[in-house]
Amino acid sequence: MSVIDLEQIQRDYKSATKDIDQRIVLCGGTGCIANGAQKIFAELQKELSNNGMETNVKIELGEHHKGIHLSQTGCHGFCQMGPLVVIYPREIVYVCVKPEDCREIVERTVKNGEIIERLLYVDPQTGESCATENDIPFYNLQHRFVLKKCGFIDPGDISEYIAADGYKAAHTVYTKLTPESVCEEITLSGLRGRGGGGFPTGKKWDFARIEKSKKKYVICNGDEGDPGAFMDRSVLEGNPHAVIEGMMIAARAIGSDEGYIYVRAEYPLAVKRIKQAVCDAEKAGILGDNLFGTKQSFRLHIMEGAGAFVCGEETALISSIEGKRGMPMPKPPFPAQSGLFGQPTVINNVETLATIPLIILMGARDFRKIGSEKSGGTKTFALTGHVANTGLIEVPMGTTLREIVMNIGGGIIDDNGNPTNEIFKAVQIGGPSGGCLTRKHLELPLDFDSLKSENAMIGSGGLVAMNSDTCMVSIARFFMQFTQNESCGKCVLCREGTKHMLAMLDDIMEGRATGETLELLEKLAKAVSLGSLCALGKTAPNPVISTLKHFRAEYEAHIHQKRCPTGRCKALAKAEIKADLCKGCTMCKKACPVEAISGERKTPHVIDNEKCIKCGACKQVCKFNAIVGV
Repeated sequence: MSVIDLEQIQRDYKSATKDIDQRIVLCGGTGCIANGAQKIFAELQKELSNNGMETNVKIELGEHHKGIHLSQTGCHGFCQMGPLVVIYPREIVYVCVKPEDCREIVERTVKNGEIIERLLYVDPQTGESCATENDIPFYNLQHRFVLKKCGFIDPGDISEYIAADGYKAAHTVYTKLTPESVCEEITLSGLRGRGGGGFPTGKKWDFARIEKSKKKYVICNGDEGDPGAFMDRSVLEGNPHAVIEGMMIAARAIGSDEGYIYVRAEYPLAVKRIKQAVCDAEKAGILGDNLFGTKQSFRLHIMEGAGAFVCGEETALISSIEGKRGMPMPKPPFPAQSGLFGQPTVINNVETLATIPLIILMGARDFRKIGSEKSGGTKTFALTGHVANTGLIEVPMGTTLREIVMNIGGGIIDDNGNPTNEIFKAVQIGGPSGGCLTRKHLELPLDFDSLKSENAMIGSGGLVAMNSDTCMVSIARFFMQFTQNESCGKCVLCREGTKHMLAMLDDIMEGRATGETLELLEKLAKAVSLGSLCALGKTAPNPVISTLKHFRAEYEAHIHQKRCPTGRCKALAKAEIKADLCKGCTMCKKACPVEAISGERKTPHVIDNEKCIKCGACKQVCKFNAIVGV
């Protein structure tokens, strides 16, 4: 395919769509589909037809389209408010849309241009309705760079991607640049791997480029396993061709003709869309032989992972592709020297690869202007937990924690959803490999270097906000349970060390621990970190180390006072009947199987904690919510 062909597709697409009056875009990410987006799409089609409006759900080049273009995209990011419907060119955003809203959307907004106030997002801090993305703080405070096309283009339409300058960067690289100059450009951009380690991408490519080998491989690591993380999934679902184009550019840079996209099988929609994208690119002549009129070739394979978290580690991922058990290998040699099937291999994650075409198009120097001095560009985060606005966000590297949590996230909420920033406690960043940041870190710029001193890391981009009702010991235990379950078992310190750390955390939460437990926990955490083979084991103790650093008093209260300050640890909670709420109905007394409750009718009752087994029977029958701690 030549540059003329790409430009012709752009012209044909613009010609085919020039008479389309309005475009209705429905979020088709996994979250919105789970909340009924497919039913909404069908209902919109029906209502548009009932109103006599010409509707196009697929743009075919060579045909004339007019009227309404109805399409589904990838994730818009504002998952808290999905399903979302956006109507262009006015850019009206409707949130929490239901199938029964479709008639009103078509008849009032699409047909008559009215805005439906009840479907607009209301900013909880100002109480104002927001009609467009530019009005919504969640969007207008971001820098949507990699995610920009995810909520706009149809991921199943290659011509729409090409119309938005898709594959233009790949054409430039294959026809005008040498492999060395491509590596230099990416190095100059300052792009660092978005998978967690933050290694300079251009250097990694150059290491593979200089290797003398007839066969080299490019691998896309889409094995996103952190709890609560969905950045890579959303890019694969919303803009799969950007990932393919990034892999093509990487292949040109190192001299590869074959690549693998390794995706979690738990991401069925991402798998479906990337498979379709590869198929469409092959049919269009973009993938295969004689790329862009050159003698170079590049072919892609899709492999579904079996759900092992350790396969996110690059040597374990390579073993999995080779058909072996996914277990890490000692380094060196690094994959750039000896990787897949013993050949030089470059492995980048989804977000890194999707950034590559944008760097080539805009230029490394302009890209470098985004972000911080040592970490260029933007970073996507999956923002979840006790924040008003959860979802997928993208901000320049170096953005402060305050800007993300308090402004984009809309601030901290209590367990009833009420905003109150005073109860902000911490954020867990980087998933099970990361650590905790507290109120004193609100002005901390988030990039690869700033978090090292805090025993935390950006990781793939998971960010969980927590309010003051969160027990930090239980948070450390949650992540330790995860990493212990996911340990491949190859090295003793990771396999056995995480098991014993988990047991000690259980002792702390259940009142069996002593001062020696805490001392031993710290020593073992350091040993596991130093002695484990791969990054999973080395970073597994991070949540424990960081919570001990910032919330040591909480651990000590569990150990010495046998008390959980938040009341979340059931084994340490004292069962109690609130005297001001108890009516003396005796229902709890009758329900108690061990006769731990005493009291006379119409007088407040009392629980004997020596007898109480915390079965919860009393709480179930209490009509006055007077019983706590069970």
